[in-house]
Amino acid sequence: MAATEPDKHLRADAERNRQRIIDAARQVFADEGLGVSMRYIAQRAEVGEPTLRRRFPTKAALVAAVFEDKATAYADAAAKALADPDAWLGFTAFVQSLACMQLGDRGFTEVLTMTFPKSIRLEKERRRAYENISMLIARAKAHGALREDFTPEDIILVLIAHAGIVAGGGDIAGKLSPRLIAYLLQAFAAPGAGPLPAPPAMVETYRALLRMHGDEQDSQPS
Repeated sequence: MAATEPDKHLRADAERNRQRIIDAARQVFADEGLGVSMRYIAQRAEVGEPTLRRRFPTKAALVAAVFEDKATAYADAAAKALADPDAWLGFTAFVQSLACMQLGDRGFTEVLTMTFPKSIRLEKERRRAYENISMLIARAKAHGALREDFTPEDIILVLIAHAGIVAGGGDIAGKLSPRLIAYLLQAFAAPGAGPLPAPPAMVETYRALLRMHGDEQDSQPS
């Protein structure tokens, strides 16, 4: 049966509201991080909170919808770095791209520590990114460019360190960022100045990142 004109209008209005919510949430998360309330996002989208909740019952559902494209960009950046014929240039370009992503979106780092079992696309892209990053690190080591004790957990260390620049740098964060990244990349280059302490387990590293954003207890905000 063909849809009536009122039905078409209702669906069109619902889709417009959904897009307004996503657009508002994307901007708010980028500017202020994920700690903002659903009520505040509804206000920014100029819709009622019940309208927002009907479309996104939890903040995790909203975050997943907002960041699916960013997760794809993250995985694509790792794939692009892996395709670079120069193993070291590929690795450094990826680290620099992470810094740029953080500078442009405060919520980006937090999303990388969260799990979204209902967002198949987001989780798939994060897994793709991790696999490419692991290969990127292994290849840079095999070419003698990256110090042997560098681990995938150290990428999280970069994110934690650089998040301080994003949060505290204010108007000059964009000027501070390249200097910090340059220091880190020099430290990562083979052979390294000396042995490092063993890294903590990946789960402990993620928890440290969550604590920094005030979300230690639960990686899925409600």
